[in-house]
Amino acid sequence: MKHLLSAAELDRDTALSILDEAGRLKETLLGREVRKLPTLRGKTVLTVFYENSTRTRVSFETAGKWMSADVINVSASASSVQKGESLRDTALTLTAIGADALIVRHPASGSSTQIARWVSPGGVGPSVINAGDGMHEHPTQALLDAMTLRERLGGIDGRRVVIVGDILHSRVARSNALLLSTLGAEVVLVAPPTLLPVGVDGWPVRASTDLDAELAGADAVMMLRVQAERMNGGFFPSAREYAVRYGLGPARAARLGEDVVVLHPGPMVRGMEIGFDVADAPSSAVLQQVTNGVHLRMSVLLHTLVGTEGTTE
Repeated sequence: MKHLLSAAELDRDTALSILDEAGRLKETLLGREVRKLPTLRGKTVLTVFYENSTRTRVSFETAGKWMSADVINVSASASSVQKGESLRDTALTLTAIGADALIVRHPASGSSTQIARWVSPGGVGPSVINAGDGMHEHPTQALLDAMTLRERLGGIDGRRVVIVGDILHSRVARSNALLLSTLGAEVVLVAPPTLLPVGVDGWPVRASTDLDAELAGADAVMMLRVQAERMNGGFFPSAREYAVRYGLGPARAARLGEDVVVLHPGPMVRGMEIGFDVADAPSSAVLQQVTNGVHLRMSVLLHTLVGTEGTTE
């Protein structure tokens, strides 16, 4: 696996291989006083973020450092981008410097795929990992969500996962819809009509606008943030009305089964899409998702930079 650009590229066996390796890495490292492996010694990993990020950027950097890679953060706000340098020239410059992997977050959909074509023609060049491209995809988030569901539910095949919120602008929803379906889950997307994408009927999911009707029988509920920064115009009357109709507050959460898992990719807007108490309840896997993000991204770096013959020892 040279690059990871989309969850659509992952077949079931490859996805399970990444998840299994992430589980082994987690088991290996959590009991250690010094969480360090020599697996990527000598490799140079660059995180290139054109959008703000906490969880994704820091977990990728932590993952690389725990595997002994040289990790360098390239911030667009402090780079030659501010002088007018193009995305292509930035990518080629970082490749010429000696990057073995470029981990890229960019506001333009498809940017990671284009970078891979520029820097790795014919498969020769650095690996490119999509850390979120516009409203397109966020494949490592979907993988860490799948890892968390496996830990909480014992498996994904045959499970019913309800994803709620701003589906239209969510790259997380797109990647999860593809990956969880590949792994055998039934995926239901719930949103106001204005926040369901055109063409969603062609996705491997079922779409609905009635949250209460879809919560019955759910094994997991994933709440999404309303991405106001990507909106031009009004998509719903008010934040209060959105919270009443599509928020997971205490009353709605109380109707869920005891074993139902609540997820959120973050950052959370408490009191709108998720209640304050619900976010911290035992059913919430929010912090478990963050923890798993490090080990999952270690596994992705291992698969792209070393291959399946890599070792956790």
